[in-house]
Amino acid sequence: MTTRPAAPGEARSPRALLGLAAVAVAFAAADTYVVVLALPDLMASAGIPIDELQRAAPIISGFLLGYVAMLPLIGRIADLRGRLPVLTAALVVFAFGSLVTALAYDMPSMVAGRFLQGLGGGGLVPATLALVADLYPRERRGVPLGLVSAVQEIGSVLGPLFGAVVLAVADWRAIFAINLAVGLLLAAAIRMLAGSDPARPARRIPDPVGVVLLLVLLGAGATVFWSPPRLMADLTWGELLTPVVGSGRWLTPLGLATIAAAVLLVIRCATAARPLVDLRSWARSTREADLLGALLLAASLGGVILAFATADPEVQAFSEQGLWYLLGAAVATVALVLHLRRTTTPLVPHGALRARPAWGAVVVSFFVGAALIAALVAVPLFARSTSYRDSQLMAALVLVRFLVALPVGAVVGGYLTRRHSAGVVTAVGMALAAVGFALMSQWDSDALEGWTCNVALLVGGFGFGLALAPVNAAVLASTDDDVHGLASALVVVARMVGMLVGISALTAIGLRRYYAAQDKLRTVAEICGPEATKVCKAYRTQQLDAAITQEQTVFLGAAVSAALAAVLALVLFRGAATRAVSAGDLLRTAG
Repeated sequence: MTTRPAAPGEARSPRALLGLAAVAVAFAAADTYVVVLALPDLMASAGIPIDELQRAAPIISGFLLGYVAMLPLIGRIADLRGRLPVLTAALVVFAFGSLVTALAYDMPSMVAGRFLQGLGGGGLVPATLALVADLYPRERRGVPLGLVSAVQEIGSVLGPLFGAVVLAVADWRAIFAINLAVGLLLAAAIRMLAGSDPARPARRIPDPVGVVLLLVLLGAGATVFWSPPRLMADLTWGELLTPVVGSGRWLTPLGLATIAAAVLLVIRCATAARPLVDLRSWARSTREADLLGALLLAASLGGVILAFATADPEVQAFSEQGLWYLLGAAVATVALVLHLRRTTTPLVPHGALRARPAWGAVVVSFFVGAALIAALVAVPLFARSTSYRDSQLMAALVLVRFLVALPVGAVVGGYLTRRHSAGVVTAVGMALAAVGFALMSQWDSDALEGWTCNVALLVGGFGFGLALAPVNAAVLASTDDDVHGLASALVVVARMVGMLVGISALTAIGLRRYYAAQDKLRTVAEICGPEATKVCKAYRTQQLDAAITQEQTVFLGAAVSAALAAVLALVLFRGAATRAVSAGDLLRTAG
């Protein structure tokens, strides 16, 4: 295997660097879920009625699209430029996306901000996982990989709680303002801790022209987004926010000045001797990483994401335009395959995933995601249908029991990976997850009233956590050092795509069972009597039982997916050198 030279600062204070990167991953994971509670307020700010929730779907899918679509390209750039530059750049993009979202005034600006947040947040994951591989030998990666997975899941747990706390004292814009501050602070801390490259001359004062253009861009742009009422009402200064033509904000004098500042800043960064941002170097790395291949892959993944993420999981498998999205994804996939065969510098280098545990980790991750999404979606839906019909918050808290066990399992799984094979640890974890889902498939309308439901939730969450670290360890141990970023990105992408495809397939099966149960229901007259003037309790009970049948089917399908992941891990992870070699192993080998 080839060894990638350590990037500047990667060997300095490894624990501190990894700690900062893990905190960044956790914060980005929290942002994935923080928008759930704030969604009604975002809709109101964009002028969308609360009863038209489907129109707000791009706020969610925009983040997912940014998170997943460009992940392989970012992972490949991390292999070419080093982990820390990509970590810093991803945090800056995440912070800028938070700024755009905080200042957003309509749906397009919100979606653009969320897309940038997803792009930056997604870039943190493969760079951090590859950083673990750079800092630790194979036999010692299990625990740090488990810790990274644990803090990522902790971020998912704390995301809704963080949003609830902020919304209790401020409006939704404060959430993204905090994201902006934390993103910039983490980027600065990583940059300072990493130090400078001794092979390059010391950095001088930042390009003054670039700094001025950046300040003009941020100041003018923020004013255009915010459009202060007092400024607009002023007879003199208000002209700056009066459209020259048409009615768009960007056609005002201040909007045009913002656009001009952005164009000049890009030109300055591309031509200056010591630019504020070295766009030429990043452009070169992007070309070397195969930009065309990344765009084709992004189009393919984007079609899948839009087909499933814009659907309502309660009533449909994928959106009304889903077939067109999937057709576009298929065309992009064919073009990508042809491109990878012809280009000399492909996005996925030839033979990068040749080892069975390497491509096996991608396959296993897909089925892990397909099972995991059932818990994230079906558990709250089941709670809303049964015990917590009037409280979305209480229904969400049922899922927290599952999510709390997940990071605990991640740490334990990382520790076990040092002593046992990745296949065995993953198989045990996913078998536990399958047991948890099998128990959930037996839930009735009163299941959440007692304590026994916690067994299924805790066992399932712990099992999923147990499998996270060994899957990442297997792919890192079976690929060359110079493709660790790409390989980690592909594992993450496979899990996300598995989640989207899984919820679609499981929902379709569940809906079929639900409609079959509906066809067998007795009428109101048959149950409540021919003279009944309103629906009786017995009729509502049979309606509820039919709805529960759908969720039970989803849970059972998730158990099958988890069991498949367990079997595949045992078969495909054989030969992955992830554990420490003991004295007994050496003696047996010598014998």
